[in-house]
Amino acid sequence: MERRKLKAVFMAFGTKGDVYPLAAIAAAFACDQNQYDVMLITHSAHESLSIHLAQKHVQFWPVSSPPVLSADQTDTEGLSNSGRMEPCRKLLCPLHCGCSLCCSIQALNDAPSTFERQFQLELPLLYRYLIDAPSGKVCWKDVIHWMWPLFTENWGSWRNDVLHLSPCPFTDPVTGIPTWHDRPQSSLVMYGFSKEVVECPAYWPSKVRVCGFWFLPIEWQFTCKKCRDISVHDSSGHPYPKDDLCASHLELQNFIKTAPIFIGLSSIGSMGFLKDPYAFICILQTVLSTTNYRFILFTAGYEPLESIVRSISTEASFELKNCSDDCVPLCNGRLLCFFGSVPYGWLFPKCAAVIHHGGSGTTAAALRAGTPQVVCPFMLDQFYWAERMHWLGVSPEPLSRNHLLPDKKDDTSIHEAARLLSMAIHDALSPTVKARAAEVAERILLEDGVAEAIKHMKEELGLN
Repeated sequence: MERRKLKAVFMAFGTKGDVYPLAAIAAAFACDQNQYDVMLITHSAHESLSIHLAQKHVQFWPVSSPPVLSADQTDTEGLSNSGRMEPCRKLLCPLHCGCSLCCSIQALNDAPSTFERQFQLELPLLYRYLIDAPSGKVCWKDVIHWMWPLFTENWGSWRNDVLHLSPCPFTDPVTGIPTWHDRPQSSLVMYGFSKEVVECPAYWPSKVRVCGFWFLPIEWQFTCKKCRDISVHDSSGHPYPKDDLCASHLELQNFIKTAPIFIGLSSIGSMGFLKDPYAFICILQTVLSTTNYRFILFTAGYEPLESIVRSISTEASFELKNCSDDCVPLCNGRLLCFFGSVPYGWLFPKCAAVIHHGGSGTTAAALRAGTPQVVCPFMLDQFYWAERMHWLGVSPEPLSRNHLLPDKKDDTSIHEAARLLSMAIHDALSPTVKARAAEVAERILLEDGVAEAIKHMKEELGLN
């Protein structure tokens, strides 16, 4: 009788920048071993991945929760107050997973400053259990670095009610005393970023591995099938990125021939930060009126922004000639608003600079492209990446959100925002920043983050 395979479950939640790296790891792992059935659990909004994943023998398990939450739906840990994890928990229970592989693509949040003191007061025996842990076993470093949310009430209730375990990890479910006789191994934690970008401090747990960025194949990321077929395959059918797009996107192809400046805020609009799209467009128009820059603006499917763009374009009806449904030119053709999507890995090398919100996926793509950046963070790890890009020398100082989306919409505020944005772009296009961006990209291109991650996973699972 054929032995039933074990299950390897990958869970990824959020936007493309959050989900695509884990999808890349899941696909590579499925192709590199045959002991595990591999599945990816993520939002149904990312179902376009399912065809590509199926070809790599990865099952796609969708959940109904939205990939983007408005700012007032998100708490300080970046989790939905209504429980974004709940659909995932319901899926995991029938899978009976004995082991979960935790692969992180973002810098994990350390525990709150008061966490250790509170832990010592409430769980003194467990604190001693973790402090005195032998080498290679779960220890206090693991808790502080990444495990601390498992000791919160939300996770404790789930462990107790659904998994029938002790509400508190590493304790006996009856007595609540630490399991001194049973010390689990410290878990492998993998980071999908480059050592060239993030330093690895000595106080991190011993089982942390920094692999390099995890990039999804470019051919998986085109939403237009015709563009994908033209742009990523040569005459022999092998993947080979080219500059051509399909006939429906000639405006985009022609516009990027002279290296425009990319502007994209991804899900920032959907999260409620872009409250006045008209003022945002006015800022870009003001920058263009005082410089010789050219902008390509990705609307990221944010309907209020797209509606404003179409309204402005209709008023200047001559701008609508020969434009497609998802390409709308403004400002005498110097601002191209694109409603569709092409892979950043394909687009960014063709841009002079990238203005973005500091999302991990956008940041990684800009780094690999060697394109100077201007970062305007809004929340969570975006502030970390914005500061890190400036520290690396690939971008000027981060913009405040008020510099790009001012609270006041009067002419003075718009002109001041345009002035600050123009200065940031000027600094990003300096020879020093350009050279530094190219230097960092050259080092990143030598890495294979996906292969490195698979190597560590197989070592951990004893598959080598």
